[in-house]
Amino acid sequence: MKAVAFDAYGPPEVLRIVERGTPRPGPGQVRVRVRACGVQPFDVRVRQGTMDVPVVFPQSLGNEFAGVVDEVGEHTSGWARGDEVFGWAFMASLAAYVAVDTGSVLRKPPDMPWDVAGCMSSSGNTACTALDDLGVRSGETLLVHAAAGGTGTVAVQVARARGARVIGTASEANHAYLAGLGATPLAYGPGLVERVRAVAPGGGVDAVLDAVGGQALRDSLLLAADRSRIATLVDHEAAAELGVIGVRGRRSLDHLRELAGLYAEGRLRITVRARYPLEQIAQAHRDVETGHGRGKVVVVLDRPP
Repeated sequence: MKAVAFDAYGPPEVLRIVERGTPRPGPGQVRVRVRACGVQPFDVRVRQGTMDVPVVFPQSLGNEFAGVVDEVGEHTSGWARGDEVFGWAFMASLAAYVAVDTGSVLRKPPDMPWDVAGCMSSSGNTACTALDDLGVRSGETLLVHAAAGGTGTVAVQVARARGARVIGTASEANHAYLAGLGATPLAYGPGLVERVRAVAPGGGVDAVLDAVGGQALRDSLLLAADRSRIATLVDHEAAAELGVIGVRGRRSLDHLRELAGLYAEGRLRITVRARYPLEQIAQAHRDVETGHGRGKVVVVLDRPP
């Protein structure tokens, strides 16, 4: 089968398509023929060598996928060939096939497009994990930095579904988009603290979810009174220095069920800004690496059943 791998840290050009043996599912596993796989900032940082995770070259990539079950392992009940699923396979999802434990997949809602399902798991789980860690409750005000990004988009909508008010920072080009998700949009940059105080009840917020780091994270200390309710997805060094939460992705089928339910109810939408074939994985990484644009970048593997 075809898979993405790289042999050394570096720019997107280090990524290559390799031929590997197709995996077989073991007991309690299913094999999935992958139809779509999201490309995350996490993947970019692993390839660059700036993410503190174990790497063994040649290293595979990809953390979320959607596809069709095509083989069921021994002693595995409740699954059959042809089941449409989405889920995760840590640093292994960018491949034609994945073999995963059944605790890593959920049935795909019938009306959910493949590209959306393929980029739901990582950002969705990260957003839900962060909201859980922050203890965001109904009636509270949440500030989200980089609210138009992949994780920010999900966090805004899940927080709104849980009854919270959301203020989201983003470039001006994304303000109408954020307003459509139910957030109050604000611009980045100097004067951010004053802008938030002008729209937040009581001049402050209950919790902050940061996907920018740097000054935005430090400004957040002036807006939320409790540092245990400030979390960053990206600036873990600053998190340790400032005494705020550094969110590490945790995977949960309960989170996927929540997301699938919200999608089915029309309360969650995922924007896919770009789709690439597997052979253009380097371009997909360049797209994510820019740090611009709303929504998700997805690799799509279109093959007949």
